[in-house]
Amino acid sequence: MNGRAPVYLALLHHPVHDKHGKVVTTSLTTLDLGDIARSCRTFGVDAFFVVSPVDAMRRLARKVIAHWCAGAGRDYNSHRGDALSLVRLARDLEGVEIEIEADTGKLPELVVTSARGLADPISFEALGNELRHSSDPHLIMMGTGWGLTEEVIARAGKRLEPIAGADDYNHLSVRAATAIVLDRLLGTR
Repeated sequence: MNGRAPVYLALLHHPVHDKHGKVVTTSLTTLDLGDIARSCRTFGVDAFFVVSPVDAMRRLARKVIAHWCAGAGRDYNSHRGDALSLVRLARDLEGVEIEIEADTGKLPELVVTSARGLADPISFEALGNELRHSSDPHLIMMGTGWGLTEEVIARAGKRLEPIAGADDYNHLSVRAATAIVLDRLLGTR
């Protein structure tokens, strides 16, 4: 924890939007699982939740985690197992909140991200400062597909400013966006 707030990350596969604005469930990718876990490990995130209501997706994630944490993958590359040991699986956001409350004794402050930009955003600098000076758990939520639904956004107490690039193009992979968000909030300068 390094003298800062407990920080958790959730990658939501449901409820998220597709490119037409419809609420959908997206598929888990093993690339997201491994790369985001490595970013979480690098920046000291307490746990990385993969949220999907689909049993087959959670089974796939368990197989990948077992391979790298306890199987042949552990001997091949122990660093990947160290990162993947942070992964927890959940059916829904409520399950994540319950687990964090069990860990910390408090429900987490919910923080949403969006490439679109949201009303009343908090800056990376302000949230990073809050994390350094708080003991309250925070859950940073990343969306798959075309982003988190309004229902999820409305539940959050904080809306993080979007990542700004060189112009108005803003369609990063969730892996890249997560790494940038974690670096800006938890990285050392």
